Amino acid sequence: MLHGYIPPHRFLPYLSWTEIDALPDKANTVIVLPCGAIEQHGPHLPCSVDSVISSGVMGRALAKLPAEVRAFALPPITYGKSEEHLHFPGTMTLSGPTLLATVIEIGESVYRSGFRKLLFANGHGGQPQVLEMAARELRLRHGDFVVVPHGVSRLPSAASKQVSDQEKRLAMHAGHSETALMLALAPETVHMEHAAANYPPPFPIKLLSPDGRPACAWSARDFGPSGVIGDPTSATREQGVEILETLSDSWVQALTELHALQWVVREEATWGLGHQTGFIQSAAPKAAASLDGDVDSHVMADVVPMA
Repeated sequence: MLHGYIPPHRFLPYLSWTEIDALPDKANTVIVLPCGAIEQHGPHLPCSVDSVISSGVMGRALAKLPAEVRAFALPPITYGKSEEHLHFPGTMTLSGPTLLATVIEIGESVYRSGFRKLLFANGHGGQPQVLEMAARELRLRHGDFVVVPHGVSRLPSAASKQVSDQEKRLAMHAGHSETALMLALAPETVHMEHAAANYPPPFPIKLLSPDGRPACAWSARDFGPSGVIGDPTSATREQGVEILETLSDSWVQALTELHALQWVVREEATWGLGHQTGFIQSAAPKAAASLDGDVDSHVMADVVPMA
């Protein structure tokens, strides 16, 4: 079924439009958009890693979330901005402008449906800037829209205790943590017999990169023909389960606090962006004034400001 790793009862598209219209407290309901990619992850991992991890981690968190914390997931964006992996077969990429437009239009649809809290749960390291730009644009359009772009793996988990100092400093792609998580989430797609370590040379300018991670732009092929940037060889399924459970626990806390968050509301429109309004159908009868001044109880519509 379409929900994949997301619990069915937390999957927004399984509701009808009338059910979505009737949801209570939509202003505080958190909508989660997993953002992944289809790109090479070395010879030992499938090209779906970033999409699997973003959906798998958030799905596990939503499964643990208390019922009183209202949150739903959308289907993941499985194509991302992956130009740094263009040299490898299997990489399916969108351009930056295409991804930016896609995410903004999904955000507009979320807002138009009455929701005011949106999380971009990003599983791909090549696109956080695009998601940050989309979040800022949506906030400029809508002063009551809380849009949070955040890396799925950038909350506390067991990953940091499992890896070497070198892995912490230089691993960027298809290394230990991604491999362990895939062994937990989709073990049938992992081929550990093909796993091999590969690190980039440390960046030599300490002022620009204290840990040695490349401070300049790079493509994966710059560092060798395997596509791996890290050491996946010691990863185990047990380690992946530990990462998944601890990381999803952190997301349960984050979603709970985001649901409770009361953030600044800006009433002032933004130059050039504050002009859109539109008709939204409602399932419940709403009283509305007719042209002659009478109240028409059969009108079932709302006008929702779009900016």
